[in-house]
This record gives sequence, structure tokens and C-alpha cells, in this order.
Amino acid sequence: MKTSRPIRARIAPAAILHNYRLAKRHAPQSKAWAVIKANAYGHGQWRAVDALRGEADGFALLECENAVALREAGVTQPILMLEGIFSARDVRAVIEYRLTSVIHCLEQLELLVRNGRFDTPISVCLKLNTGMNRLGFTAATLPRAWEILQQLPQVDVTLMTHFADADGERGVTWQLERFHDLAGDWAGPVSLGNSAAILSHPKAHGDWVRPGIMLYGASPFADQSAVDLGLRPVMTLESAVIGIQDLVAGGRVGYGGTFTADRPMRIGVVACGYADGYPRHAPTGTPIAVMGRRTRTIGRVSMDMLACDLTDIPEAGIGSPVTLWGLGIAGAVPADEVAAAAGTVAYELFCAVAPRVPVIVDDAVAAGRP
Repeated sequence: MKTSRPIRARIAPAAILHNYRLAKRHAPQSKAWAVIKANAYGHGQWRAVDALRGEADGFALLECENAVALREAGVTQPILMLEGIFSARDVRAVIEYRLTSVIHCLEQLELLVRNGRFDTPISVCLKLNTGMNRLGFTAATLPRAWEILQQLPQVDVTLMTHFADADGERGVTWQLERFHDLAGDWAGPVSLGNSAAILSHPKAHGDWVRPGIMLYGASPFADQSAVDLGLRPVMTLESAVIGIQDLVAGGRVGYGGTFTADRPMRIGVVACGYADGYPRHAPTGTPIAVMGRRTRTIGRVSMDMLACDLTDIPEAGIGSPVTLWGLGIAGAVPADEVAAAAGTVAYELFCAVAPRVPVIVDDAVAAGRP
């Protein structure tokens, strides 16, 4: 996609590979599903697949049609559908394309039984609800699931769960205890660790881990930076200054005049707004970089533009490069910091980048060369 507008997203596939290898170093006894759901968290499913094709133990996503597309493109590793099957067509695809499906409720298991063909092995991940209370079998529903599965010896089962607070104070111990209570004497494979558990809870790895946000260079923790964790940024969102305004004390900026200058100021207008995926609710003070120097946003984010403070960057002018987040020629602005300022998480920033923003594949970021 080409556009005369200066905004663009730069993606560094080599950084995805670096971050995957970091996950494997933290969980050396585990295989790792590379989680590429939501278009690889906004980074491009196929870019992530190409970056990891020769190294990932498996890929995890949501949609059956995307899983089939990976198989038809020559991906041979296991492919996990994280929400499982939704129709008889999905069941047929699971069998034909050798996909692994999460099974999280009796209805899905019954759908598999009604439409499956069990003359060849089928792999499933039986999901247990250990406190997330989102998906998964409970103590009340799990016995019936086991009854059905005992009649299907060709179904290979991995037990899995998902941690609700691996990045928080409660940690994972309470859920691991529930998992073991539900699993009983299960001696087969288990899939446990998400990004936060991979990095901070070795006892919660299991036979398969599922790195997600860490693959894309963001931290799963509020109190630890991606840099401190050894992660490399994959996405850089950058643009340029397209307008300059000089304010007198008392001058206001943007819709609603939510920012009032308390002194003479120089304001830069940047070609990036909420229609590009930048959070509209990002307040004054959200970090941004211009010409290699950190500064702050000013006023309310508009559909196509936002303002920043250039008072202490006198060399900046029309055309000056801007880094919204990532590692760009205008400087480094961790996505986690932008997300924290906006009261959200880097996951949302990445996923929200709009289709109108052109994407450039550039591994200079991964090599530390903005």
C-alpha cells in the first residue's frame, strides 16, 4: 500500500524470531506454540509465520479457515485453534488438515463425536477452567468429558488451562493447585504457560507454552520493561510533523481546548490520529519522540492528527520525523509506555493499527538500527 501521507508502521520479522527464541530459553523443557491470533496481534499473520516457519514448534490462532490456509501454504508444524470448533465443517477440516482443536465444553466434544472420523489420530487440547472463568471444563462437567473420550482411543489429549493473573500479585499457584485437582492422576502432556508465566513462573510451563505478547516485543508486566526482559520491539509506528503553531500563554489546543498553555509554546501537528489506530483517549503527556528527542502529546487526539510539544526542540519543523511507538529514526518510545499513559495495554495498540496505515517490512529495528 502506497500513500503520500507520512505515517507508516515498520515491522521487523527478525525481532519476532529473537523473541520466540527468548521464550524457548526461558522454557527449555517445553515446546512453544507461537500465538499468531488477531493477525499476529496486528503485525501480520503471514509475516509472523514466515519469520518462524523454520523454528516454531507450532502455531496457535483462532479461525479454522486461517489454520487451513497455513496448511495449504506448506506449514507442517502442529496448528492449534484456541477457541476450538464451531461447526461440522470445522470438524472435517480438523481431520483433513491434521489440526489441533481446543475443546472447552461438552457441546464442542459432542460436535466432534457426531461429525468426526476416528480411523486416524485426532489431537485435542482439553481446556480446564481453573479460575479464569472464561472457557473450560469444571469439576461438574469434566467427568462426562472423560467418559466420552475414553470411547475415542484415537483422540490424543493434552490438558491445558489459562492463567488469569500470571502477571499480577496472585500469580499462578492457586490455579496450578486447581489444575492438579481437576487433572487427578493425569500423566499425559499439558499446556500451561502464557507470556507472563514463561518469563516469571518456571513451575507453570508444562509440555507446551504459549508465548503471545512477548513475541511482538511488549512486556506482559506493568513493572518490568520489554528492554529489561530482553525483548525487541517488532512494530514501530512513525510519522512526521505536518504543521507548526506558536502559542501565547492561555492559548488552547485541539477539540474542546483540553490543553491550555501556561507559557509561550511551540506546537507540532503530527499526521496520526485515532483513525490510524492511535488511542483517542491518550491524554496530554503521552510520550512521543521527535527528531531523536522525547517529548509529549498535547490536547485531544483527532481523527487524523495529534499535537505535540516542540517548545524544547527548536530544530524541529515541517517534515521532522516522529516516533509514536517503537524504535524509529526519531527515537525510541516503548509501546508499553504509550499504552500505560493511555490506560490500556500494548496488545490493544498493536491490534488497533488501521488498514489505511501502510506497512513496511524492515529488520533494521531488530538489529538495533532505527
